[in-house]
This record gives sequence, structure tokens and C-alpha cells, in this order.
Amino acid sequence: MEAILRAAGEVAGVELFDPVDLGGSSRSAVLRCRTAEGGSVIVKAFTTEPEALRAFTAEAAGLSLRLAGPELLGVDASVPLVVMNDLGDAPTLADVLLGDDPKAAVDGLLAWARGLGRLAAGSVHRRADLARLWTAYDKGMLSWGEEPWIARNAADLITLLPASGIAVPPGLPEELARIGTAGGQEYPAFTPGDTCPDNNLLTVDGLRLIDFEGACFQSVFMTAAYCRMPFSSCWCVFVLPPGLAEEIEQAYRAEVTAIYPALAEDAVWHAGVRQAIAVWTVDATVRLLPRTADDKPLHPTRRPTPTMRQVLTHRWEMASTLNDFPAFAETMRLLLAKVAGGWNVSPLPGYPAFDEAVRDGGEQR
Repeated sequence: MEAILRAAGEVAGVELFDPVDLGGSSRSAVLRCRTAEGGSVIVKAFTTEPEALRAFTAEAAGLSLRLAGPELLGVDASVPLVVMNDLGDAPTLADVLLGDDPKAAVDGLLAWARGLGRLAAGSVHRRADLARLWTAYDKGMLSWGEEPWIARNAADLITLLPASGIAVPPGLPEELARIGTAGGQEYPAFTPGDTCPDNNLLTVDGLRLIDFEGACFQSVFMTAAYCRMPFSSCWCVFVLPPGLAEEIEQAYRAEVTAIYPALAEDAVWHAGVRQAIAVWTVDATVRLLPRTADDKPLHPTRRPTPTMRQVLTHRWEMASTLNDFPAFAETMRLLLAKVAGGWNVSPLPGYPAFDEAVRDGGEQR
């Protein structure tokens, strides 16, 4: 800890002390540190595991674009760590969705969607800059834009299905190859990577994004799917009230059509979002299904939190209607019948902020 504080203070040009652990992950530690001037900064120090090194490079390069997120105060690639300004203790989008104020939740969702859309629209000319910055902080790992994670997930799904008692439907490998193009070059824009509700601060100055460990350029459809599913790869997943997913999706779409006018065409937009939903559903399946022997909550400490089986069932139900990809949709129906059919889990509930029973002090329905 002493070495981290000393290195962070040197790159930020301030003396740091009294670190407070804000959590982090297996890849990094996040500390709030006081400065000699009476202020505070955030230090994010990474381990030297391969995925942590990729996360460091993405965080340092993504924040260096200065398109969104906290101000980058310094980088030490030898530790490695980054130092950022402290955005304070503003509520996250997760906080308001799990709270008891429906207006705050709607306002937060719309701020999130519009903020991500504006970020995407304002970033399209910065791709070469991100590539240059990645090289500057490179730790020998492929960027997320180069990492073939979608193709790897597709191969894993083909292996996982027989292990789950499901024969691979004819045509599925070919459809997965076509589905995999959703994350590529079509309508690319910058994203911090993990735009889940707990990585979005609702400050008095508007939406501020944190966590750039997956920063890359990818298709805007991959973020649009977060609006519709909702929150494709996250733990804070419940059901939105009727019409609200469409409203936040349109808020995001309105921003990105300013830079990509073709996205105003419904046929183009909806086909792209459906394809991205398929990509994220494969991702959820290969990540979570092998871990469902014990139906654990998706988050180790936050409550309420859905279970893995609840989220997978919800994802498979949505994906089973993707008739653009008949073999894939059939695969989802088989998973529902042969896997989820034996789970006996309750349906995914709604977000607490929109639940009258929660607001009235009763138990969640």
C-alpha cells in the first residue's frame, strides 16, 4: 500500500495518505486517498495477471481520450495504476433502480441512454487516437476491439450444448458466425466497455461514467442492446415497466443517428439490435450456465439481486423470438425446455423502484 500511494502521488504531483478501500475486483483495487491540500483523488491499482494488464491498458488509454469519465490525473505503467479525480459519492444508476423513487429511476435511465449516445456520437473520429494510446500503455494484450471473444463464445456454446443434453441444431454454427459480426466494424463508436448501472454516477453535473477496463470501439448496436434486454452483461437485471425499454432505446438512438443517419431506418436499426441481443445472450449462456448447479445471486453482496437461473431464463425467453436466426432461436427454446424447465425458478421480477409494494413499505411482489 505504501508503494502504491508513493507511486500514485508522484504521477499526480500530490502527496497522498489515508487510503480508503472502495472495493474493486480481482483485477484491481480502488482507493480514495486524501491529499495534503485537503481534497481527495481515486487511485486504481492493477494486479499483474494478464486480464488485469489488459484492463489497465484499456483504462489508461480510454481515460486519456478525455471523452467521458473522471479526469485522468496520472498514469504509472510500471505498477501499474491510474489516478483520477474524485467524483464523490453520487448515487449510481443501480442505486436509483434498486431504490423507491420511480421518477429518479426513469430520469437516471434516460440520462444514461442519452449520455452513452452522446459519447458514441462524439467519439467516431477518435479511433486512431485510442489505438495510439493503447500502444503507449500496451502490456502485451490484445485490445477488446481485436480480441475474438464473440467467436470464442460461439465455439464454447457449441461445446456446451451437448454437455447440457441438447443436440446442436442444424445450421447453428453458420448462424453464430453471422451473428458474430455484430460486434465489428459496422457503425463503430467508443464505449468504456462496462456500462452497467453501477458504473454510471448520477451527479449534479449529469451522468459520469466510471470503469474503463473494457474501453474499445464497437458497434453502437452492442450498447443499444443494453437498453432493450436490459443491461446485457450486468448483475443489476430486472424487468422494466412496459414501454420504458423502448423509451430509453429511442433516447440512445436519437443521439447516434446524428452521426450515423442510416440508423434512422427502422429495418437497419432493429436488425442490428436483434443481432447484438443474440451476441450478448451467447455471452451470458457460456458465462453463467456452467455455474448454475447452485443457483447463486449474480452479485455477492448487493440485494436485491436476481439469480443466475432467473437471468438466463429471461435471456433465453427474449432470444427465442429472434426469428432472423431460426437455428439460434430453436436453441434458445431447447434450453428453456430441457434446462430451465427443470429449474423451477420464479420469473425475473421488476425493478424495485417501479414496484408499488416496495414503495409502500411492503415486500417485493
